[in-house]
Amino acid sequence: MELKRVVVTGMGALTPIGNNWKEYTENLIKGVSGAQKITRFDASKFKTQFACEIKNYDPLDYFDKKEVRKYDRYSQYAMVAADEAIADSQLDLEKINLKRAGVILGVGLGGIDTFMDGVSNFAQGDGTPKFNPFFIPKMIGNIAGGLISIRHGLKGPNFTTTSACTSSANAIVDAVNYIRLGKADVIVTGGAEAPINETGVGGFNSMKAISTRNDDPKSASRPFDVDRDGFVIGEGAGILILEDYEHAKARGAKIYGEVAGVGINADAYHMTAPHPDGEGAKDVMLLAVEDAGMKPEEVDYINVHGTSTGLGDIAEPRAIKLAFGEHAYDLNISSTKSMTGHLLGGAGAIEAIASIYAVANDIVPPTINLDNLDPEIDDKLNFTPNEAQKRTVDVAISNTFGFGGHNASILFKKFKA
Repeated sequence: MELKRVVVTGMGALTPIGNNWKEYTENLIKGVSGAQKITRFDASKFKTQFACEIKNYDPLDYFDKKEVRKYDRYSQYAMVAADEAIADSQLDLEKINLKRAGVILGVGLGGIDTFMDGVSNFAQGDGTPKFNPFFIPKMIGNIAGGLISIRHGLKGPNFTTTSACTSSANAIVDAVNYIRLGKADVIVTGGAEAPINETGVGGFNSMKAISTRNDDPKSASRPFDVDRDGFVIGEGAGILILEDYEHAKARGAKIYGEVAGVGINADAYHMTAPHPDGEGAKDVMLLAVEDAGMKPEEVDYINVHGTSTGLGDIAEPRAIKLAFGEHAYDLNISSTKSMTGHLLGGAGAIEAIASIYAVANDIVPPTINLDNLDPEIDDKLNFTPNEAQKRTVDVAISNTFGFGGHNASILFKKFKA
């Protein structure tokens, strides 16, 4: 069976450094940090008092008051980014077959705001159950995808993947395969997360997973730096419009790039830690390269998972060296989480957009705050420290890894008809 080609024809983003995909990518190239003191709640008693929040977001700019009451913040983010991506793709929803247009999203925590508020209100009451009738539909992790399909009349495949920080990358992989197999013409895919509340910050604090650099939030996310002390929690959404190439060509769509290869696997090693030698990460990158019918030395750039945590930032460069051998030293590597923070289930989606942008524009976004490379990491690798670098980027890989040992790599390449 000959597989269909899959291309990217639209993008949408709502991130801590930009409320649309163009603003987001411009600030990536500028090296802008999205970290700031938490405004969502009083964090003065928390070990971590900062995060990468979305700025200047008013839900009433996008939804009416009745809708806002029905939608958790993560669903709002997903819908806003999906609206942008669909508009960017210039899809005419009255002319395409809506039964072959679907939504596949990735979400890690889902409606954690709704869950926390509902349980808190109950605990503070007299024991009488007085839950909001929208409590369940606002909270569940699949609802954002359902809402997007309802909003745009998309009747094709519709489901949500949950694999911790790999969730939206897994969603993109699934979307690619549905189109490749001829099961759909168009898929709205990506992911969203809204974890910045007392439970999200408190939970990660208890794990000692997030930075406590309260005196200088903007320099707190520092992947591969010897002084890193954990990731910075972020929020937002990223959405891609993936399309069968022949379908896109027939309607004269602009094409940002091609999704040429995908890989997914598992470390089968530890609940929260990566394999120390990067075995799973190495294998998943090679799976994506093999799936694309390419050779490792054809890859130009890797947007790494690079969370700014102790173990992960050691294992991933090891994996790159194992996968690419001597070619590893010719690669550009960067972690855009140094700017956006870690969007958890939404991370793979916004990092896919960063990778597509690099391929389309021949520029690699930087790893900011990289002042002193950890001595355990090979200093001959090019982590694109602190400033973007212009270079030919014909092929980029986006890596995403998650608690539970989930790994995903997506290979994007320049589109050629």
